[in-house]
Amino acid sequence: MNFNDALSVTKLLLEYVPATLKLFFFTLLFSIPLGMVVMWLKKCRFKPVSWLTKLYILVMRGTPLILQIVVVHYAIPMIVSNAKNSGNESDFIDWLRELMLSENYMFVTLIVAFSLNYAAYFAEIFRGGLESIPVGQYEAAQMLGMTKPQTFFRIILPQVFKRVIPAVSNEVMTLVKDTSLATTIAYAEIMLIAKQQMNTYSSIVPLFIAGLFYFIMNAIVTLVFMLLERHYSYYR
Repeated sequence: MNFNDALSVTKLLLEYVPATLKLFFFTLLFSIPLGMVVMWLKKCRFKPVSWLTKLYILVMRGTPLILQIVVVHYAIPMIVSNAKNSGNESDFIDWLRELMLSENYMFVTLIVAFSLNYAAYFAEIFRGGLESIPVGQYEAAQMLGMTKPQTFFRIILPQVFKRVIPAVSNEVMTLVKDTSLATTIAYAEIMLIAKQQMNTYSSIVPLFIAGLFYFIMNAIVTLVFMLLERHYSYYR
């Protein structure tokens, strides 16, 4: 594989960077808020809710993401097929059928799988950050006459955010690399195209080029979180 071929592969991979970034950003958009919800559900005093949440976290963290992608992707066609065979048609089944036939089906199933998986990890990160705050800070805020919402948003949340930045940055960097798992269901992104070009040129150079793309994206993520840590360093 010569330099011109490598340049052509690089230009081709650049065309699919938006697809990878789209998967990355939408996963963060849904998984972070969902992770906060899961955190509060785990801390719920109603035991059945807490137990079910713990089971959800255990399953999401204890099974491979690639398996979860496959399950979500093929679960909907199986549900639609079983409903059709049993005659249990409904508006929900019709909606699933329309989703399954749409051009965005792969992307939607990937977002569902990625978001459910990463929400479990973010939930544990947020829980650890919240529980690391000394109880005395809650008591001090109460003595100052602050309400619980004021205490949480003005005193606790900024400190939690500062403390979880390193752990969140690790998960975000992992997410950048995990987007390559979208090739499992043939979603057109960087890694899938790199594998196709590898077969076309009978060379592993396209894979190294793809690796360089992931490295650059993670370098940007690292820089962003370094700036965030520096911004919140006044809490030390």
